[in-house]
Amino acid sequence: MKAKAKCLMSGLIAAAILNSPAIGAQSTPGVPDLSGVWARNAMDPELLPSGPKPVVNLRRPEGDPHVNMGGDPLPLVGDYNNPILKPEAVEAVKKAGELSAGGKINPDPSNQCAPYSPPYAFTIQLGVQIIPWKDEIIMLYPQDDQFRRVRMNAAHPRKVTPSAMGDSIGHYEGNTLVIDTVGIKVGPVTMVDRYGTPQSEALHLVERYRLVDVAEAKAAMERQERRAGHIGGSMPFYPNDSKALQLLYTVEDPKTFTTPWSAQITYRRTMLPWSEQVCAENIVEYWPGMNIGVPKADKPDF
Repeated sequence: MKAKAKCLMSGLIAAAILNSPAIGAQSTPGVPDLSGVWARNAMDPELLPSGPKPVVNLRRPEGDPHVNMGGDPLPLVGDYNNPILKPEAVEAVKKAGELSAGGKINPDPSNQCAPYSPPYAFTIQLGVQIIPWKDEIIMLYPQDDQFRRVRMNAAHPRKVTPSAMGDSIGHYEGNTLVIDTVGIKVGPVTMVDRYGTPQSEALHLVERYRLVDVAEAKAAMERQERRAGHIGGSMPFYPNDSKALQLLYTVEDPKTFTTPWSAQITYRRTMLPWSEQVCAENIVEYWPGMNIGVPKADKPDF
């Protein structure tokens, strides 16, 4: 099993980007300035008022004031009755929930030090840094130093080679950054969310980022923290910012889901410095009393 440690290469990449003189706010007229470090204080996506919804935690049902009091969101028991799920996805979510409810770990990208492919990254990452960079946009995520590259005003290649982050292309529609991603490679623990919902290489993801008023953002974030759990501490957001960042994303995967579905994430600019949280093998498990021993070979190598 894996736990958190330092990773030099990701840190060097991030430092090189952040210290480059090319970094700065968008100067193109009419293009919104989405640059900066954005954060939130709750995991999982926000639910939209209507339409098909993502899988949520059965242990934190919407509208139950006795359950939705914030705090640690464990255990992770996904709603396998969600009608967006096809039969194989139902079984995967049910199995993951049984493991978590039983005090065991369901292997996922976070606890296995695997890539946080989108849209899984949106459900667990508490922040994102958006960096305009020449003819692309770079997106950094603090947990495990995950990063993506979005080629601007480009097209997907005729034949996409699957990769952990997929092939992402972007353009602006008025004041909205639209990112289209295909070709996400499916690995042993690739999943859509923290509840073990699977995905296939047919997944198509569309993200729409726009600036919203801070008052609207505060209301959305407070609703999410009540429903999904407040991670802890008071996030130091910039007090005089009038705008916040909102991501609306739509997932389509005909091999996994019965219908496309959408969800939302809301962020505010944070004053917290960028911090590294990256993975390495370790004997320490995430559940008390479940540490594993140091790996041993069946026979010596020499």
